[in-house]
Amino acid sequence: MQKFILFLAFLIPIGMLAQTKVTGVVTEKSSGTPLLGVNVVIKGTTTGTTTDFDGNYQISANNGQIIVFTYVGYKAQEIAYTGQATIDVAMEEDASTLDEVVVVGYGSAVKKDVTGAVESVTSDDFNGGAIVSPEQLIAGKTAGVQVTPPSGAPGSGSAIKIRGGVSSLSASSAPLIVVDGVPLDQGSAGLNYINANDIESFTVLKDASAASIYGSRATGGVILITTKTGKSGQLNVNVNHFTSVGSNVNEVDILSSTQFRDLVLANGNANQIAQLGNTSTDWQDEIYRGSLTHDTNVTVSGGFDNSTYRASVGFVTQEGTLRTSEVDRWTGSLKFVQRLLNDDLRIEANVLGAILNDQFGNQGAIGAAVSFDPTQSVFDPNSPFGGYTENVNNDGTINTIAVRNPVGLLEQNDSTAETKRSTGSLKIDYTLPFFRDLKVTVKGGYDYNEVDGRFVIPPTAASNFNSQGLFGTNNTLNRTQLLDVFAFYKKDIESINTTIDITAGHSFQSFYRSNRFQNVTGLDEVNGNVFKTENALESYFGRANVSIADKYLITLNLRNDISSRLNPDDRSDIFGGVSLGWNIMGEKFMENSKVFSQLKLRAGYGETGQQEFGQDYGYIPRYTTGDGRVQYQFGYNPDGSPRFVTTIRPEEYDENLRWERSKTINLGLDFGFLNDRITGSVEVYERKVEDLINFIPVPAGTNLSNALFTNVGNLENRGLEINLNTLIVDTEKFSWNTNFNVSFFDNEITKLFLTDDPTSPGSLTGGIAGGVGNTIQINSVGFEANSFYVFKQIYDANGAPIEGAYVDINGDGVVDVDDRYRYKSPNADAVFGFNSNMQYGNFDFSFTLRASLGNFAYNNVASNTGNVQSLFGANSINNVNASILDTGFQNQQLFSDYYVQDASFLKLDNLTIGYTFEEAFKNTRLRVYATGQNLFVLTDYDGLDPEIDGGIDNNFYPRSRNILMGINLNL
Repeated sequence: MQKFILFLAFLIPIGMLAQTKVTGVVTEKSSGTPLLGVNVVIKGTTTGTTTDFDGNYQISANNGQIIVFTYVGYKAQEIAYTGQATIDVAMEEDASTLDEVVVVGYGSAVKKDVTGAVESVTSDDFNGGAIVSPEQLIAGKTAGVQVTPPSGAPGSGSAIKIRGGVSSLSASSAPLIVVDGVPLDQGSAGLNYINANDIESFTVLKDASAASIYGSRATGGVILITTKTGKSGQLNVNVNHFTSVGSNVNEVDILSSTQFRDLVLANGNANQIAQLGNTSTDWQDEIYRGSLTHDTNVTVSGGFDNSTYRASVGFVTQEGTLRTSEVDRWTGSLKFVQRLLNDDLRIEANVLGAILNDQFGNQGAIGAAVSFDPTQSVFDPNSPFGGYTENVNNDGTINTIAVRNPVGLLEQNDSTAETKRSTGSLKIDYTLPFFRDLKVTVKGGYDYNEVDGRFVIPPTAASNFNSQGLFGTNNTLNRTQLLDVFAFYKKDIESINTTIDITAGHSFQSFYRSNRFQNVTGLDEVNGNVFKTENALESYFGRANVSIADKYLITLNLRNDISSRLNPDDRSDIFGGVSLGWNIMGEKFMENSKVFSQLKLRAGYGETGQQEFGQDYGYIPRYTTGDGRVQYQFGYNPDGSPRFVTTIRPEEYDENLRWERSKTINLGLDFGFLNDRITGSVEVYERKVEDLINFIPVPAGTNLSNALFTNVGNLENRGLEINLNTLIVDTEKFSWNTNFNVSFFDNEITKLFLTDDPTSPGSLTGGIAGGVGNTIQINSVGFEANSFYVFKQIYDANGAPIEGAYVDINGDGVVDVDDRYRYKSPNADAVFGFNSNMQYGNFDFSFTLRASLGNFAYNNVASNTGNVQSLFGANSINNVNASILDTGFQNQQLFSDYYVQDASFLKLDNLTIGYTFEEAFKNTRLRVYATGQNLFVLTDYDGLDPEIDGGIDNNFYPRSRNILMGINLNL
């Protein structure tokens, strides 16, 4: 034994002497920049190192060994060692590798191994323009995702729908949004606190098999937002600035002052005619203006030996086209990544924050501008109402029920708010040194949103003249805290050519919301209320991915969610999904295919839940404190004045309130032709939603209210999605690629009440202007959600609608409420997106077109005011919608299907042209660009804009057309 040990001791130095130290520098091929953190490994061994800040490395190797250089996003290189003292390596970016990695829930995955309906849009493909709310970046970019642009109000957010957005009736159909791993409160404010320049990618989990890892909040789909991270290497400074000019594209079609005067003279009595003025005022011109937006962002990024950083600061000031409306926003972000213990320990800190100062224009002026008498001037020197012309009674007192002066509503309303919003997280990843296939992650996160608002209306304002003005405050706080603990296990089992990847963890997220408002009139009348609530979600989740021979793929998701919003017996439930994939290109019969370059078949089934219905304690009896409007007199004060006591009222509840559950089947095909010059996917799906959380009327006396949230009803969705990407030209001088996507939708309510009632038409919804309690939509079994519920209009020989003449649908000889029928809906049958990107030399040109077919809108502006009755309402004369010139209606015909109009459209969302100076200055890259937004709309809709979320058009803040010039400077 001693001789054997001595023999080994002799051999070890010989082996060591056979090895030689190799040094070198690793750089990026395109720029020559040293790369930090490149893995340098002797192939087939555990011997390895990484490059330092200057790209230097040193490693020992034997003759004949292979040295492998790998770095995320770059093509791996293998170099044989044959005695060289120095080996320098220039690494080339691998675009295909970059494209393959996509973010999924609680981690990332290689796209070729993804089995669910997952789409990713990166910053290279984002829409350009004056974008304050970042969801606009992906409008029209991928099938199955509809982004309805925000109204023209500065800082307002978009509405996002995934796969039609009809996943519930009363609960939220909005997708869950996760920012750097922190799920946002679905009931909180939108995304306008995030600077669009800080976002790296949006990943959309569309089907339940992919989204079920988020369980109870994934019925409406999931959107994962990933912010940018610094890169190792030299310091990089980026400055981006643009200035945008905006103007309204359209205005509501109302009578001119001449048309208005003629109509009053033809229909009015002496008193009404006497109210006519002698001027001509276009009130829409008076309340709207051209707008300016300035946006500046500065970013600093880089890295050290084992760390990277990225910090940014941005400022935007955006005017609205409605006078007095404006938002100023400061944003900041910081992301820092530190790697320790030979990269076994990774710490990532990430913070996003914003301070927004809003000046709100009184949007009541929009409706007032289409109704106020156009023969009156803006100002009256004898007016006691701040000098503004107002509708008054015969005795000169204010007519409290008449339309107010639109300019006065804007100028005599000072409404402001300061919003402080921040999200952030601290994530620690640790690879166990004694079990290197296992990585443990701990993440803490938060979402904080505080709003302090105030408004002042002076005593001279006609809107509050009798109360001698008004002062109010409104303070809101929404706070979310998150703690996730999860582990990853990945193992390659070479003997059976299989890879398994397992994730398991626990999540706890708490939500706190509070609001305090108070109004004080000039008469010292006080009205206010305080509201506080909270809820929590606890979850256990797991996912397993199995890849067999890189051809056969299996993904299993499972999540147990526990919601404090639901009754204790049913608040814990299990959601999950399974999906399968077949990489057909891996089969031998496809090895020599000259047609296909990609071909993968996917199928999945998943179940998700829903508990976002805006009520935290709907399953227990509770009492709420009333405000000043529901006080009860109880005796008298010592001074003899009445003593009022605030009441405490019981609220409705359902002790059996439980989960809404969605079940989805998805079938998909990914394909590529001609060496991926043409790629795309086709998806078909069917979703069934059961135990809908619905707000429905209940019989009097059966509960403490006449309506409540309860589980009742079923809903079905079906659809087809097609994505097609083409690389038409790809040369060194000229490149051109396009994306076309189309989505087809269909939805149907299959159950609405606890027991079938064939005599019930359904549940009314969709409140409208033109009376108290009127609705124009209905939910009925066998029909689309939110179908319009109207009378069938009868027309004369010339095609003009006959007032009050409707079809007797049921044939009983009487036209009454039983003859209303379900006609169309605001839900589109199909939506399209087309994107084109061209680059010729240093010039770039891109545009995005969006289209929607089969969506209808109810023109409530025309139905409410397009009649003679509205001309003389409220003891005053009011302007009316120009539709009266076509209909001649004397009275409102609110429920005529004449006002349900085809709102299909084609929009040119944005168009950008730019030029890049590669060496504008020494080591400086400069791009100048111009962008147009909302450039044209083609539609047959008569209203202001065909794209109305919810389908009811009632005095909408118009979207502006914007033209901007910008520069992007890389130092």
